[in-house]
Amino acid sequence: MTATDRSIELINTAAQAAADKLAHDVIAYDVSDVLSITDAFLLASAPNDRQVKSIVDEIEERLNKELGAKPVRREGDREARWVLLDYVDIVVHVQHSEERVFYALERLWKDCPELELPADAKETRGKAKEHAERQAAEEATDTDGDWR
Repeated sequence: MTATDRSIELINTAAQAAADKLAHDVIAYDVSDVLSITDAFLLASAPNDRQVKSIVDEIEERLNKELGAKPVRREGDREARWVLLDYVDIVVHVQHSEERVFYALERLWKDCPELELPADAKETRGKAKEHAERQAAEEATDTDGDWR
């Protein structure tokens, strides 16, 4: 089995929405051969809870408005550390960057085929690492006394 045209359409729209809200490291996997409950997973992350919520809201709004799709389940809203949107055909995971590193979902699905995504979504790869390095550099500057 492979992901259906509908799944691909949902994944691409969700990936573009995530990229538009500055998500980090957007990636999608065709999990149809290993899971019977869904065709594809979309993973995205953000460096703070507010941005996680913003990405989730944008994905939900775009999928509803453009494709008439509503999630059958939405979990993790309260903490906004890991929000899951279940559309049956696809499942979207938007994680805080710390959760993304800790749970490393990519490792679980690395044997599944990666799905082609829109260019904007592909350009998000490596953004979490860039952000972390920039944060560390800023914190180092703040603690070495140069800011007086």
